[in-house]
Amino acid sequence: MDYLKVSSKSSPASVAGAIAGLVKDGVPVNIQCVGAGAVNQAIKAVAIARGFLIPTGVDISCAPTFSDVEIGGESRTAIRIAVYVHRVAAPSAVSGPATLGGVEA
Repeated sequence: MDYLKVSSKSSPASVAGAIAGLVKDGVPVNIQCVGAGAVNQAIKAVAIARGFLIPTGVDISCAPTFSDVEIGGESRTAIRIAVYVHRVAAPSAVSGPATLGGVEA
């Protein structure tokens, strides 16, 4: 299984574009990151990608897991994030504002 490898220096917008592109192509998306900064960038990328995809009728969610990986001959703990794709109806351009119990959201 291939992983998008995200570091603390990765651009969330660039990673989001990669995620959205893979989702649109029907390719499974898995992300691997080591360290808190890398996890931060990866989660921001998932949130940005979600914003790119929702208007097209596609939503995504993710689930993290721990994994032991070897980097430079050293064992490290990585966070692997699986991205799940959900088909949704594209929002109507003529609908009014969303409401919750009669209160505008």
